[in-house]
Order: sequence, then structure tokens, then C-alpha cells
Amino acid sequence: MITKTARGFAAAALTLMPLLFATPAHAQADALTLSDGIQLLPLAAESRDGYQRTKFKHWVDADRDSCNTRAEVLIAESRVPVTIDSGCKIVAGEWYSYYDGVTLTAPGGLDIDHMVPLAEAWDSGASQWTAARREAYANDLGAERSLVAVTAKSNRSKSDQDPSTWLPPLADARCTYAADWVSTKLRWGLTVDAPEADALAGLAADCGEQPIEYEPAAE
Repeated sequence: MITKTARGFAAAALTLMPLLFATPAHAQADALTLSDGIQLLPLAAESRDGYQRTKFKHWVDADRDSCNTRAEVLIAESRVPVTIDSGCKIVAGEWYSYYDGVTLTAPGGLDIDHMVPLAEAWDSGASQWTAARREAYANDLGAERSLVAVTAKSNRSKSDQDPSTWLPPLADARCTYAADWVSTKLRWGLTVDAPEADALAGLAADCGEQPIEYEPAAE
């Protein structure tokens, strides 16, 4: 089973945008199993009415250091120190795409995947959010599972699908993926529909006591 490497984002990058990324001082991380987490997800029908990708402003430079969200994820997830050109252009590093088990050294072959795609988030509750909250979601550096560097091929294969229609091609990644998906939905208070819930329950049955952990995103 694959465990993703934790990120070490600078605290300053988060404190400059408290409304977007901060967690209230009283909030505590909730640790539970994948099966328990699935039970906490509200069940609701989905609707894509009114969805436009532009309603989620993404790849912003939150801390004004010339590195946007994509660059911050590439820096954080590289297994070696990255090579950076002017304007925070990442030109080299080493990244492991856990969806398909591929290692890359050139960032051009990578996409930054929203664990729960923007369209799926819209369907699951984000249509009711403010523009600021959708921006916070699209640039969530406050939880390592929200955004992940993976091969462009695997990300584009996934597109906007949920686990009822798409899972990582690497079978050993699927329990981690399910845990990351559920953690992200719990963090942002998103719902699941019936096929998605059934698919997640089926995965959980094969994942033993797979743990999940999340902190609710700030309102």
C-alpha cells in the first residue's frame, strides 16, 4: 500500500491568506478509518447545472513569492531539491506519480490533480459556495491530499470522474486514493451520490483499517 510523503509548506504561505487556508484554532484533526469516514459523508443527488471551470480561480500566488499553487506543489512533492529558473519556473526535480507508479524528472509530464475534481466539487456542494471559498478549494495547500502531482496521462484519464467510474491504474494505490478522496470531501463538507458511495464502500471492504485524517476547511 502506498503512503504519500507529507509536505512541508512554509507557515507564512498560509498565514497570508487566513480566510482561504487557515483552520480555526479550536478545530482538531479527526482521525478515523476509511469505512467510518464514508459513513460521515452526506448522501445527495448531484447537479452540474451552471458549472464553469472559471468559477474556481486556481493556481494563484498566495504568498506573493512568484510561485503559484502549481509550483508550490511541485516543490513540495519533489523527492530531490528542485531546479528553479526565474519567475519560479520549475525545470527539474523528481516526482513519483502514485496513481500509476511512474517516476518523472521533468515537470512538463506532470499535472497537478485536484483530488476531488472541480466539476465534482461543484456537483457535490461547491455550487452553493462563495467565489472566495471556491478559490480556497482550488488552491488548497493546507492539506497534502487536496492537490497531487501525477502524470498528465493519468490525470487526463481521470478527468472529472468519481471513484464509481475511475480508479488509479496502479491497484496498490487504490486504498490510498479512496482515503484521500474521502478525506478531501470531509474537509470541505462535500456530499456523495449513491454510485460513488457504493464504490467507496466496496473499496473500503478491501482496505482493512485504512486510516484517514482531515481538518475541516475554514468557513
